[in-house]
Amino acid sequence: MSAETIKRASLKLNNKSFYKADGSLDVEKAKQAYFDMFKRFKYPYECLDHKNMMLTDFGLKDFPNVGMAGFFWVNNKEYNYYGSEIYLLPGQMIVEHAHVDAGDVKAKMEAWLVRYGNVWSFSEGEANLPLPIELPKSQEDAKAITSRHWTLVKPGEMAALNRPGAKHFLIAGPQGAIATEFATYHADAGLRFTNPGVTG
Repeated sequence: MSAETIKRASLKLNNKSFYKADGSLDVEKAKQAYFDMFKRFKYPYECLDHKNMMLTDFGLKDFPNVGMAGFFWVNNKEYNYYGSEIYLLPGQMIVEHAHVDAGDVKAKMEAWLVRYGNVWSFSEGEANLPLPIELPKSQEDAKAITSRHWTLVKPGEMAALNRPGAKHFLIAGPQGAIATEFATYHADAGLRFTNPGVTG
């Protein structure tokens, strides 16, 4: 892959395609975009329970650039383990966030195994420049990105946080991405987004 920064315009996703006239996210159109990606990857999605597929634009109304879908396979507090599948459209970013201590739950530790496509994993640490992909303007304008240390993660490779509680985000490459997350227990009360506009 070229070291030249991948421009967002090349990713060819149109924000208007994913929103209804009332401004709400069109869930069926959004799901279809993921299904189309699954077909390209030959990912066996037919066996999945589509009604339980999680899908979000984080309340930011910029779904092609900022959003995700997936399945939460397990989240067990008693034995402190978690597993999920993460789906990202081409160039789509999970907004920057951190998982901090919340009551009796320690900050979540995470690792991601890329199955299809590739992701850039951004986290705390010294910035390595140039950036490999143009980051979503909606997040740059909101000053909602602080993590500038990135690693390219290809199929069969894994990346992990450098410490529990670190700010981080993932952004998919130009083909999109499917990754499996392995982690300690996820507590919503410990989730902190850099962008104050995030809802849901």
